[in-house]
Amino acid sequence: MLRETACMPKPMEKRRLRVFLDSNVIISGLFSERGAPRITLDILSLSLPVLTPVTGAYNFHEVERNLAAKLPAALPLFRSCLRTVGFEIVPIPERKSLAPLAGLTSEKDLPVLASALLGEADVLVTGDKRDLLKIRKHNLPFAILSPAEFLDEYLPEWLKKLECPEQ
Repeated sequence: MLRETACMPKPMEKRRLRVFLDSNVIISGLFSERGAPRITLDILSLSLPVLTPVTGAYNFHEVERNLAAKLPAALPLFRSCLRTVGFEIVPIPERKSLAPLAGLTSEKDLPVLASALLGEADVLVTGDKRDLLKIRKHNLPFAILSPAEFLDEYLPEWLKKLECPEQ
């Protein structure tokens, strides 16, 4: 009988953390070799049983529009990233779902908040320091974190679940 020597992951919780990525995190992650946005994309692409990557169709279109205008050659990379990460894509929210969020942030970011709500996100990861990160204290059913904060808060927990027992 062979003795297993490789580290085996500890049993994972059944509840998957629903991680909603804002457009700016996806774009930053695509075009950097390191840094929190890239590490976040890389971790989500591992298909870990504790994470569900989520973004909105609104965000998807925003990324496509920005890339088409500024760097059209990168569109295939973006589409490949979507497949690799395996994002669950939340449909564009109806206009009436934006009304209760009015005043929380800029008009352009209301569909992002509504998409995170519709997608039942546990955390919204954004680099938007001007608008979205400022509304964290509002009573939303998900955390709003920068990519670095997201990794600082959740990465140690995931690593503990995957660490090897001492031999």
